Amino acid sequence: MLSTTPRTTLGRSKERGSTDRDDLYEVLDTGLICHLGVVVDGHPMVVPTGYGRVGDTLYLHGSTGARSLRTGTGTGTDVCVTVTHLDGLVLARSIFHHSVNYRSAMIYGTARLVTDDDEREQGLRALAEQLAPGQWDYVRRPSRKELAATAVLALSLEEASVKIRRGGPVDEEEDYDLPVWAGVLPLVTSWGAPEPDSVLPEGIEAPVHILHRE
Repeated sequence: MLSTTPRTTLGRSKERGSTDRDDLYEVLDTGLICHLGVVVDGHPMVVPTGYGRVGDTLYLHGSTGARSLRTGTGTGTDVCVTVTHLDGLVLARSIFHHSVNYRSAMIYGTARLVTDDDEREQGLRALAEQLAPGQWDYVRRPSRKELAATAVLALSLEEASVKIRRGGPVDEEEDYDLPVWAGVLPLVTSWGAPEPDSVLPEGIEAPVHILHRE
């Protein structure tokens, strides 16, 4: 179970909160992009970036010159990472009660810069596999020069919250008699057919893990 803290205790719509750690893993493991929130030079900055999970550690990466990563690993500097899935629009009989169905996770903590070579490789592999499972073993691994230009951050999942909304609209009792359609417009995403690089030599086909991506 997720342990609640003042920062992860929901103030509104508490019934949508979950303390099940498996729900946290599901939100993270089915996502592709997270948003890293930091304060840089006294101003908030939210950066979209890739991520990967290994156990109860979230890994993020970026350029070693990125201000957000340098600030995010400062001594005692807290960051906030969010991942959100939009599952559908909830269309009610009144504008006030329109909503969305979603799954979201929010993680707080102090990120650390990963310096151990083995853990750096583990983190980068998790990042690659999050985006395209099977790709790490298929392509060339990072060179020393590329690794030197890449910062890897690790963030514990110890302090996290999960919020989920499912189901249809909830209207005012007197509005149920209105001649207005109400319901859910589901949002479904899918991968298209792979598009080869324009300079790809003939005879190189997309690998199975790309062709059969779900």
